Amino acid sequence: MRNGSTQYRPFFKVLIANRGEIALRVMRSARKLGLGVVAVYSDADRDALHVRQADQAVRIGEALPAQSYLNIPAIVAAAKASGADAVHPGYGFLAENEEFAQACKDAGLVFIGPSAQAIAAMGNKAGAKEIMKKAGVPCVPGYQGADQGDEVMLTEAKKVGFPVMIKAVAGGGGRGMRLVADGNSFPDALRSARSEAKAAFGDPTVILERAIQNPRHIEIQVFGDSHGNAIHLGERDCSVQRRHQKLIEEAPSPAVTPELRAKMGEVAVAAVKALRYEGAGTLEFLLDPSGAFYFMEMNTRLQVEHPVTEAITGLDLVELQLRVARGEPLPVKQQDIRFTGHAIEVRLCSEDAAHDFMPQSGRMARWQVPDGIRVEHALQSDSEIPPFYDSMIAKVISQGATREEARGRLIVGLEQLTAFGVTTNQAFLLLCLRHPGFAKGEATTAFIGAHRDELLAPRADAAFDIALAGLLLYVTNPQAPSWRRGRSLAATFPLPAKIEIAGHVYELEVTRERDGSYTVASDGRQDKFEIDQLELGVIRFRHDGVMDSAKFLRDGDRLHLQRRGTPLAATDLTLAAPKAAASNGDGKVRAAMNGRVVAVLVKPGDRVTAGQPVMTLEAMKMEHVHKAGIDGVVAAIDVAEGEQVTTGRIVAEIGAG
Repeated sequence: MRNGSTQYRPFFKVLIANRGEIALRVMRSARKLGLGVVAVYSDADRDALHVRQADQAVRIGEALPAQSYLNIPAIVAAAKASGADAVHPGYGFLAENEEFAQACKDAGLVFIGPSAQAIAAMGNKAGAKEIMKKAGVPCVPGYQGADQGDEVMLTEAKKVGFPVMIKAVAGGGGRGMRLVADGNSFPDALRSARSEAKAAFGDPTVILERAIQNPRHIEIQVFGDSHGNAIHLGERDCSVQRRHQKLIEEAPSPAVTPELRAKMGEVAVAAVKALRYEGAGTLEFLLDPSGAFYFMEMNTRLQVEHPVTEAITGLDLVELQLRVARGEPLPVKQQDIRFTGHAIEVRLCSEDAAHDFMPQSGRMARWQVPDGIRVEHALQSDSEIPPFYDSMIAKVISQGATREEARGRLIVGLEQLTAFGVTTNQAFLLLCLRHPGFAKGEATTAFIGAHRDELLAPRADAAFDIALAGLLLYVTNPQAPSWRRGRSLAATFPLPAKIEIAGHVYELEVTRERDGSYTVASDGRQDKFEIDQLELGVIRFRHDGVMDSAKFLRDGDRLHLQRRGTPLAATDLTLAAPKAAASNGDGKVRAAMNGRVVAVLVKPGDRVTAGQPVMTLEAMKMEHVHKAGIDGVVAAIDVAEGEQVTTGRIVAEIGAG
C-alpha cells in the first residue's frame, strides 16, 4: 500500500488543506526545508492568521466545512491555481479521506500522507479491526457489518452487550461517538451519531464496540517510509477526555512500563510493515487495569497531540512527514530513538465547561501567550472565533525532566495565558492539572466523569473576585476620580453598584476612603483594597497585607478579569434597565450558541414536558440538544432544519396547556 515506487518525489510548494494552528504548524516545518506554502480559506476565515502568514492564499468556498474545507475539487483547483505541487492535509477535515488522497495523486500532486489504499484500509474503523484481527492483535468485541439498518444495529448492540459505544467509521475527535447505556436510548443515540458523523466527515456509517469500563487511552506513534522501514516513537496517554474528545495528553504514560511499551510498539510496527505504510500514523489502544490492551483504531495522519512526542524525542514530526513524502528513507532507526523527560499538552477550547462544555464563538478581545512555553495557536487580539469549526483554539505544551516538573510548568504557563472575550476551558484545565488524581498519574477515561462535581464546584475565593470586579468597574469608569493617592483626600459616600457574573447578579457598595484605599461591601462582607498600579491591563493591589495582581480589560460595560489563571467576565448593570423574564420559564426555547439546526424533534400541537428534547443544534462539529423549559403544548417552531441561527434566537415556543 505504498504511495508508489521508492524513487525521489521532489516538490517545492506545499498547499495546506486546513486552517488555524495546524496550518501555521505545517508552514513552520515546510519553510525550514525551504518550501513555499499556500493557505486555503473559507469566507469565515478570510482575515485569519494562517491566511496572512502564507506565501499565497486561495478562497475555497463558504463558511460551512462541506462548502470549503471538505470541498475536494475546490482544494485541488486551489493547488493548481497557486502552483503548489504537494498537499498537506493537517488533521481533521479531509486528512483521512482516501478520495482526497487519490484526487491529489490523480492531479499530479504529492499527498503528504499514506496512500489512498492505506487510508481506506486503516482509516475505516471497521476495516482496520478486521486487519488487526487477522494479524493477531487483540480487538474490542463489536459489530462492523455493512448492514446499517436500524433494527440490525439494535440487534447487534444487544449481542455485543450494553453499555456499547457507537463510533463513526470515517473519523475521530469524538464526533459521531456515543456511549449508550441501554436499548431504550439506542435509537436516538444512533441517529445523533450518524448525523454528527455525516456533518463532520461526509459519511454516516458507524460501528459498535463493547464499552470497556475505566480504561486508559494509550496510543502509539508510528512512521513508515517507501523503503520498507518502520519505527515507533513511544506512547502517549490521552485518557483525560470530555465528550470522548481528548483534553490532556502526555508522554510517556504513567501507566506504561518499558516492557509494555516495547510490546505495544512491536505490535504497532508489525502492523505498519504489514501494510507497507508510508508517513505518520497512530495506533490507538484501550489499556485495562489488568494491563491487557485492545486495538481501537488507526489514525492515518498527524495527531493533534504530536508535540508531546516531539518534546521527548527531539524529532520534528512534520519534517519527517515531508521527507518521507519526498521519497527519502526515515533518517532514524528504532535503536536511535531516545525518550528524554516528560511532556504534557492541554487543549484550550472555546467552550463553557460549566454548561456541559457548550462551544463558544465570538471575538477574542485580548490574546496573550506566556514566554518560555510552547503554545500552538493562530490567534491574536480581536481575532474572530467562528462557530463552524472545532472548538479547539490553541494547544499549550510543557516539558520537564520529570512529570511533576512538566505539570508545574504547564500550570504556570496556563496561569499566565490571557484569553479575554470568549469563554474558554482555561480554568477547568488548571483544575484538572491540580487535581490529586491527575497529579498522581491515576487518571483514566473516567477521570472527568468521576470528578466532575469537584472540577466544576464554585471556587472558595469567588467572593473576593466579585469584589475585585466591582472595584475595577468603579475605578476604570471615565467619570471616577483618580485612584492615585494625594496628600489630601476626601472620602466618598458609598456608591451602589450592580454587576452580573455568569448569570448571577450581585449588589455591592464601593467607598473611596480618606487614606486613598477602597472598601467594597457585598452581602455582609467587606474587602479593603490599596491600589499600587492600574495600567497596561494590570492592577496591582494590597489586600489583607498581601500584594496581589490581576489582568483585566474594560470593554464598555463589560469587564474581563483574570487572577491566577481563572478568568471571569462581569457586566455593569448599575444603570441598566430591568431584564425581561428568564428564558427558562417563559416557554421560549432559545439557541444556546451560534449553530445550525440539524433536527426538529417536535411539531406544533405536540404536548411536551419540561426537560423534553425539542431541537438539536450543531456547533463546532458537535450536536447540542435543546429542551423545553416548561410543561405545555408546542405553539410554534420558528426555524427549519438546516438553518443557521445566532445565540439567543427563539427557535421554538411552548404555551401552557
